[in-house]
Amino acid sequence: MKKAVLRNTSSALLVTLAALWLPIAPVHAALIDTSSVATMQPVAPAADARQQLRDLLGREDVAALLQEQGLDRATALARVEALTDAEVNQLAQHLDQLPAGGDFLTLAFVTFMVLLATDILGFTKIFPFTRSVR
Repeated sequence: MKKAVLRNTSSALLVTLAALWLPIAPVHAALIDTSSVATMQPVAPAADARQQLRDLLGREDVAALLQEQGLDRATALARVEALTDAEVNQLAQHLDQLPAGGDFLTLAFVTFMVLLATDILGFTKIFPFTRSVR
């Protein structure tokens, strides 16, 4: 009886910890004053953003990635041309905000937590400082 309660509690804790790390994207928030809002640059015209997307699709590495996904360059360009101006602006803004690489520290921490949880639940024996619930 006691082992079943401990196992259920451990499982619930594992699910809760995993759920806490799902939204991994960094969030930045700050107060801004009125003068900085007044001097902000307007959103790029859709024609410039559309050309930015065309240039991106023209790169060889992007074309190779599209080929791996089963999409040729002509189809991708046709889809860009079919987007509305608002969609093109939104997509161009998202492209500017994407990080250049992955977050290694977050990946290492999540891997450690998964291995630790499996060690505590008794599925593996990796860390010598844990005791299995089994």
